[in-house]
Amino acid sequence: TGVATVKFKSPPVNSLSLDFLTELQISLEKLENNRGCRGVIFTSAIPNVFSSGLDITDMCGKSMEHYAEFWRAVQRMWLTLYGSNMVTIAAVNASSSETPSYPAGGCLFALSCDYRIMADNPKFFIGLNESQLGIVAPFWFKDTFVNVVGHRIAERSLQLGLLHPASEALQLGIVDELVPEEELQDKAAAVLAQWLALPDHARQLTKSMMRKSVLDRLVTHQEDDVQNFVSFVSKESIQKSLRKYMEMMRKRKG
Repeated sequence: TGVATVKFKSPPVNSLSLDFLTELQISLEKLENNRGCRGVIFTSAIPNVFSSGLDITDMCGKSMEHYAEFWRAVQRMWLTLYGSNMVTIAAVNASSSETPSYPAGGCLFALSCDYRIMADNPKFFIGLNESQLGIVAPFWFKDTFVNVVGHRIAERSLQLGLLHPASEALQLGIVDELVPEEELQDKAAAVLAQWLALPDHARQLTKSMMRKSVLDRLVTHQEDDVQNFVSFVSKESIQKSLRKYMEMMRKRKG
């Protein structure tokens, strides 16, 4: 059919660890290089969570070399996804973050897709909540968010580290549709079929035109961005904040 489905399955909460990002990157590149694949639906195989975001354990108590390797993996994933020639649909079948104690890479992943459909459930939340951990969202996270919701909404949401319930996410434009969870996959397939009815070359060139400046900005400053992340995350104050959240998560699980 020319359509692939990628299901996240990294228990317990699909956190974007270095290992997970490496496997995901391989899958994305295989699909991108397969000329028979025109579109892809991303969803979760784990109930109640789409992705908990960047894995804090890869950001805490590790070497500076590990932090750099981890951040380059995050960059590669985003560059491949945001610049993909395929039609990309995020079928957000649960919250992007199980608890507010994860940086919201799961939200970034959804924002980077062409279209986002979320299960209609008042218990499901989505957002970029980095500031709740004392972390600043990188400029390309911010750029992606601004391109979707506009400057004012992005500014407020990023400063407060807000996690938005599904209905509010729809109102703000973070997601494009809400549907009952049992209809999510069928709706994603139907939307994808609409997009694939268009000539690929026109859609691809338009997508590239709309996203090129944001992609180019990271490519131009990629190594500086890595060094900024390593310098920031290795600060003792940031490590202390991350350890505090990890301890809070352990207590909640207990």
